[in-house]
Amino acid sequence: MVYPKILAMIMAGGRGKRLFPLTFERSKPSVPFGGRYRIVDFVLSNLINSQIYSIYLLVQYKSQSLIEHIREDWGLSALITDHFVTVVPPQMRYGKDWFQGTANAVFQNMNLIRQHNPGLVLVFGADHVYKMDIRQMINYHLENDAQCTVASMPVPIENASSFGIIDVDENGRIKNFLEKPDNPPPMPGDPTRSYCSMGNYIFNADSLIRGLIQAERKKEYDFGKHVIPNMLQEGARLFAYDFATNTIPGNKPYEEAGYWRDVGTIQAFWDAHQDMLGEEPRFDVNNQLWPIRASRNDLPATKIMGGEITNSIIAEGTVIKKARIVNSVIRRGVIIEDDVEIVDSIIMDHVELGRGCRLNKAIVDSYNIIEAGIKIGFGSAEHYFRAASDPSGISVVASEKQTGKL
Repeated sequence: MVYPKILAMIMAGGRGKRLFPLTFERSKPSVPFGGRYRIVDFVLSNLINSQIYSIYLLVQYKSQSLIEHIREDWGLSALITDHFVTVVPPQMRYGKDWFQGTANAVFQNMNLIRQHNPGLVLVFGADHVYKMDIRQMINYHLENDAQCTVASMPVPIENASSFGIIDVDENGRIKNFLEKPDNPPPMPGDPTRSYCSMGNYIFNADSLIRGLIQAERKKEYDFGKHVIPNMLQEGARLFAYDFATNTIPGNKPYEEAGYWRDVGTIQAFWDAHQDMLGEEPRFDVNNQLWPIRASRNDLPATKIMGGEITNSIIAEGTVIKKARIVNSVIRRGVIIEDDVEIVDSIIMDHVELGRGCRLNKAIVDSYNIIEAGIKIGFGSAEHYFRAASDPSGISVVASEKQTGKL
């Protein structure tokens, strides 16, 4: 199949209020994830693995950490002009306002679309953990002669009222777009599930530009609430792509088919880390045929003096003296002193845990120094004054260091 020229615009300005305090000094896409990644790395890896190399990241809130990450870890070839990952901050080209919504963010950067002159524009979010061969969605878009294709996830119909729901005919063409409906329509041929929008779109460039201008005239700023419904009203050809049909080379038989998580809450963030653990994890990043590109570093190999480590991920540069670590993720450059116990927890970069610390179902953000003997999390008799207690029961210690590397 001959592909038109493709441009990707990634919505990477998310404030991530529900992930606070992990988003105290950084935007949601910049939050570290797993042993070596940030949340934004998943959408970028999916694009590069899908041979899509022209990528703009539209940033807004607390973006310095994300800008530094892209500069250091996502440089593409300088020899090929259309191979780039470029950060685009709000430039207020059409007034004094910051981005007012997803559609307005793209509208304010419509000059980049016209300058690049693509046939297709991908508008994807940067807030999710998943693997996706985007070329399969592009094929579906072209085969259906669509003007817009919406990535869609089947969800149980009893849970569908919590999502933006897509009503489609038997051919996958979108009939209606419903925001958290009381009576969600089922998928064709499956009365037990509905299609929810994943917030990822493929547009024909001319249809996108027309839709953005129309929405802006009406002071409407969101794709899901405004641009997509407006296109439907005009009779445009919109289709839903079933993400559950997407296949990834190298995925293991034990992985959850169609794994996709919005890690927008502390509970969801913690759960997704647990999904990476075990001999047969639901989500396995160890895939040479579909690599998730990690942050580069010059840290030495991990050094373990003794102790007990069970079902855990340990990143580079960590020093473990004599500790018990169970069902946990330890990121880069962590120092763990004698007699420390870490259970069901996430320890971010360059944390120091003093002798005798006890952490149970806790998240400790980067550059923290936890004093000797401190107990944080589930089962602790006293509350650690620097730990925020999430309603899920997870304790979170915000970072102490303000730095562009957070």
